[in-house]
Amino acid sequence: MTLKSLVWNGLLIAAICLAFWLLYRILQHYSFDDIRSSLLNIPLRRLCFALLCAAASYLCLTGFDFLAIVSLGKSLPYRKVALASFVSLSMGHNIGFAGLSSGAFRYRYYSRWGLGIEEVTKIILFCGVTVGLGLITLGGIALLVNPADAAGLLKSNTRDIRAAGAIVLVVPVLYAFLAMVLRQRLTLWRWSFELPPLRIALLQIAAGTLNFTCVSMCLHQLLSAFADVALFRSITAFVLANTAVLATHVPGGLGVLETTVAYIVPEAASIGALIAFRCIYFFIPLVLGTMLLITSELVFRHRSARTKDPSEVTDEATRTQSP
Repeated sequence: MTLKSLVWNGLLIAAICLAFWLLYRILQHYSFDDIRSSLLNIPLRRLCFALLCAAASYLCLTGFDFLAIVSLGKSLPYRKVALASFVSLSMGHNIGFAGLSSGAFRYRYYSRWGLGIEEVTKIILFCGVTVGLGLITLGGIALLVNPADAAGLLKSNTRDIRAAGAIVLVVPVLYAFLAMVLRQRLTLWRWSFELPPLRIALLQIAAGTLNFTCVSMCLHQLLSAFADVALFRSITAFVLANTAVLATHVPGGLGVLETTVAYIVPEAASIGALIAFRCIYFFIPLVLGTMLLITSELVFRHRSARTKDPSEVTDEATRTQSP
């Protein structure tokens, strides 16, 4: 076994152990009775719709990777891209520092499918930009539509908040404009980057915004089970909380999400809605992602064992022909 194989095997075992530790850490904050009673207090239709919204969000996230592959001029089956994206992000969302943690898992998959470290780096950067564009776009819309809640949290007035929302929305517009007119390559150290075509840039903005909209709708459905909450209040709460999470890199946003939601929608910020949200958007994907990681590793190893090294085949043929 080569040194590279030993390193990756060690990282895989560490990742699996980390996944189980994350499950323990998430669950230790709540008792089984808390989780059970919280889920039972949520109407089935809201629970099902929240699950669909969470699934739609992760589907959007796989689209980030797929768009990145297309922008690189590469061709990979969507099922492979979806596997790499879901496993990477289901782990990265819980570990924290999602760009780096999910990037390690992405490299594990994409390197097996013929992509180099520079290409994987570009995929990670592309997805990070898409996340930023989506959060900025939805955040700008939320500040324009619902400035009161943001003003209360940020200790400002609604006029300034609306102005901030308008300024924030300049960013995706500027990004699309630069993608249309700026076609030369940008060099950073020994790597070079190029803005995607306008069509890809617009899809980035749309996919990023749709992703955060789906997550906000998931949270909204669960909050609405305990109080009458407007959709844009939920969106404002989630966007501000997620901005704080990205700034602090708190794993899974533990404590940050709860504090922000409790401030903006105190009448609905029951432990039930937040426990249910964590179970649906973090816990369930983490379990599924861990299972897919283990299963895919076993499949990769089985296929690798069945594929003989060409030199071994040549040696075997030589020995057979020898008297």
